[in-house]
Amino acid sequence: MNIDGAIAVALVDYTSGMTLGTLGGGPDFDITVAAAGNTDVVRAKLRTIEMLGLPDRVEDILITLDHQYHIIRPLGSIGGRGLFLYLALVKQRANLALARHQLRGIEESLEL
Repeated sequence: MNIDGAIAVALVDYTSGMTLGTLGGGPDFDITVAAAGNTDVVRAKLRTIEMLGLPDRVEDILITLDHQYHIIRPLGSIGGRGLFLYLALVKQRANLALARHQLRGIEESLEL
């Protein structure tokens, strides 16, 4: 939540859609509902990459709304397989490049 413009963040299991931990959110933004809904986005992208036979992994997925950025970052570590970080930001207050960089750092520091 120290990322400029952060509304909410979650650690999500995309195989089940369950959030394992959240910070932020509130009555105007239910992070649990948003995170669960985005499991379909992650699954679809991973399935598409597999069908195309691409050797790449998803670094992150960006969804741009009128007033928000949503960044989805599947975890690449062995212990993090099946999990993703989900960050929602206020577009006017966020620095997208810096937020992506900070989210990468958070991923690297996670111990699972």
